[in-house]
Amino acid sequence: ADELEREFQLRGHEVFILDLNNPPKENPHSYQHLMQFMVRKVDVVVCFDGIGCRDDLFIEIWDASGAVVIDILMDPPLRFHTTLERHPANYFLFCCDLEHVEYVKKYFGQTVPYVAFMPHAGVMPPQDMPVIPYADRKYDVLFTGTYYHYQDRFAQIGQMFAEGSDMYRLYQRMFENLVHDSSLTIEKALLGTLEQFGWSVPEEMLKTMLRCSEAVDWTIRTWQRETVIHTLAEAGTELYLLGKGWQDYPGIRYPNVHVVDGWVHYGRTLEITAETRISLNVMPWFKAGTHDRIFNALLQRSVPLTDSSAWLSENFTDGVDIAYYDLKNLEQLPVIVQRLLDDVPYAEGIIERGYEKVANNLTWSNCAEWIIAMIQGQ
Repeated sequence: ADELEREFQLRGHEVFILDLNNPPKENPHSYQHLMQFMVRKVDVVVCFDGIGCRDDLFIEIWDASGAVVIDILMDPPLRFHTTLERHPANYFLFCCDLEHVEYVKKYFGQTVPYVAFMPHAGVMPPQDMPVIPYADRKYDVLFTGTYYHYQDRFAQIGQMFAEGSDMYRLYQRMFENLVHDSSLTIEKALLGTLEQFGWSVPEEMLKTMLRCSEAVDWTIRTWQRETVIHTLAEAGTELYLLGKGWQDYPGIRYPNVHVVDGWVHYGRTLEITAETRISLNVMPWFKAGTHDRIFNALLQRSVPLTDSSAWLSENFTDGVDIAYYDLKNLEQLPVIVQRLLDDVPYAEGIIERGYEKVANNLTWSNCAEWIIAMIQGQ
């Protein structure tokens, strides 16, 4: 939100950021100040993950003003069925995964008139920020993100369905299928599991089952994240973890595994990335999408080491402007890391080429332009 505010202001637009935590009216981001801002016509509202456009109050306000409402999903649409069914009249949806776009078209084509792909964006570092040479950086491999026990995430299924029931077994098998085949999307995993069970369900029931799959989505994400991290921990790689919950990760017993900090401000995450040689990414099960960890790594001149997606493989080349590992061949991951640490010119080449690509095409300045272009095209 801060990045978009600056970019819109640079283009001559007046911008107001509303704090939904309902601060006192004296706060510049309060509802009181919003009403003052809206004395003049509001043209565009930008929301993330439906926040600020799915409640009755906001639907009424934005519809009364005739505003175009942009909703940028940072997470899978299966989490937002209610928003996709009921939202402001001038509603435009962006998804960070091409498969998510097709999901919305397939299941919500009647209620979401416009949906398109929008990649994540990276934050450009300050122009006067010194660049730490690759060989002199403090951290060998950094992972930024939250840690959860995957079993705790799957336990949410048990809160919806009795353990041992047919539905519980269905989602349990679905998770096992995702573990077995990491190329499956959540939707394809559910459809395949239904076929294994010999079940045929109407579309409305299928949509409900997809909505209930959020717990499985979280479970496979966290399972895969821990599996990747554990591969490097056992290999002896100097690994640094940044984010909430890592003090509960069993692998912190290894002397080569270090917790940098818990929850920190997003800006601090970028500062730490700027001190890192290799920024490890595990895609959050976006099989045709993007993630800002990759773009921010390159803008902080760190090598992004990530599993791939259909979009990434079309736009970034392994060893040229990104480094890939394969979820199906994790035994090679420590080898890839060691080459990136040992071969400094190779790593620096990836960073330089990747930096140029992201700085020119995948920043919040680009995002502001995409939004403006979409509005002007209507």
